[in-house]
Amino acid sequence: MGRAYRLAGAIVAETHEEHYLVGNTKQPCDFLAHGFEPPAQVDATTRPFARLARAGHVKLGGTFLELDREGEDLARTLADRFLIERNGSVSERLWRLVVGLGDPDANPPDAGVDARWLGATPCGIWKVVRDAVLRCV
Repeated sequence: MGRAYRLAGAIVAETHEEHYLVGNTKQPCDFLAHGFEPPAQVDATTRPFARLARAGHVKLGGTFLELDREGEDLARTLADRFLIERNGSVSERLWRLVVGLGDPDANPPDAGVDARWLGATPCGIWKVVRDAVLRCV
């Protein structure tokens, strides 16, 4: 079972002892403070995820998703489900949808969210949902 956490606007996929950065960060991030070596130049428009090297005790918190995916498959699934292709950013709208927050002003739960359904949803169906969510204003 893999987990997905938010970090500086991006997603960190955690699977066994491996961690992947999915998407571009939206704000400066002190990777060392979270237990990771700062990654090399990240451009999620050309490479949607990159493996993170540990630099100590990993510190991730807040709301996280639990998925039935591991390794690069988890990172690839998260990129396919959440990234906006033109800029490599994680869609806040899609994240909030999966976390279960219909109200944009509601606070996310500080616990795990069972998102196994997300990995099992066929790509064609998710594309319809994704397009509808991203089109809404």
